[in-house]
Amino acid sequence: MSVDPVRVLLVHNRYRTSAPSGEDQAVANERRMLEAHGVEVSTFDRCNDDIDESSWAAKGALAVNTIWSRRSRLELQARLRSVRPDIVHVHNTFAMISPSIYGACRAEGVPVVQTLHNFRFFCPGGLFLRDGKPCEDCVDHSLLESVRHRCYRNSVGATAAVASMLALHRTIGTYTRDIDLYITPTKFGRSKAIKAGIPESKVVVKPNFVPDPPRPGPGAGGYVTYVGRLTEGKGSETLVAAWRRLPSVRLKIVGDGAFRSGLEAIAKREALNIEFVGMQPKNVVLDAMANAEFLVMPSECYEAFGMVIAESFACGTPVLASNIGSMGELVEDGVTGRKFTAGDPASLAHGVEAMLADKARLRDMRANARSYFDAHLTEDQNSSQLLQIYQDVLASAGR
Repeated sequence: MSVDPVRVLLVHNRYRTSAPSGEDQAVANERRMLEAHGVEVSTFDRCNDDIDESSWAAKGALAVNTIWSRRSRLELQARLRSVRPDIVHVHNTFAMISPSIYGACRAEGVPVVQTLHNFRFFCPGGLFLRDGKPCEDCVDHSLLESVRHRCYRNSVGATAAVASMLALHRTIGTYTRDIDLYITPTKFGRSKAIKAGIPESKVVVKPNFVPDPPRPGPGAGGYVTYVGRLTEGKGSETLVAAWRRLPSVRLKIVGDGAFRSGLEAIAKREALNIEFVGMQPKNVVLDAMANAEFLVMPSECYEAFGMVIAESFACGTPVLASNIGSMGELVEDGVTGRKFTAGDPASLAHGVEAMLADKARLRDMRANARSYFDAHLTEDQNSSQLLQIYQDVLASAGR
């Protein structure tokens, strides 16, 4: 794609290094992609490793700065005047940068694109998740619901700070006036943004991508795999429960999390055909995907995109996924995988049996999965989409 040269300032508040984030990796991938396509990229970032919670005073200062950081606004303003970007692309401002920076961009006359990697603009917890199940009470009713249920870090105070941030910036128009365009990775995410009050004309869909994709694998490992965190909302308990019905099917679980020890104890006690291999390097993970007959994604929350699905498709590996949120959108039943009822071990087990029972269809699904990847999730397609988004925003802003 041929576009005019563009200077982009990327804004991103990185997560703690002790909690590796797929979002951080997606931002890094996108930066490298832009630079490889001739875009002049500058950055403005912070890391939540620098958060100080050593005292009540420090916690109070954090709450105030989460809502409005004067320091971030002034520093970003100086950065804008130094770099003179054509466009600012924001990925995350939580918790140290704060939404105060959007007004600085507007004051300097620089248009803003915002990628919604999660649902924190509408839900203080960021996931539309409560007690392991989808929850949209803060959209359907009030942000006070999140405070009542302690949805962020199981803390009334911390949740109140995030809810106050959202309430303030909705009230003063930050999210509608100071952001020119929102990017969501799926149509499902777009529908939730519109439901929550973002104007329909301001939300476009651009998926994530997998850089340097592997060759499609043979799927000859003789096992089914799960790749991901073993935490609330990921459906790992449902997955293990389903395997009580599948004694002859080998399951390889790649990943770690708070639920691992309990699930591993159940699998050992009940002699389930499950192998836990823990966290692994990316090349080992991709190899496990490529050699699996298929991948299971049993999430019971709204995944914003599901990079695991994109990686699995890149490996030519079909996916058995919960029919919920973006997963129901990315997996086409009978074509690139199958879908089952979220949270239902019997439905999951039936899906496993159905996929394994038809080897010819499973081979077709492998080819279809890689074809879908090649058609929609490559770096080249992603760069064309993102650069066109920038051009459209600049044209609308008269730049």
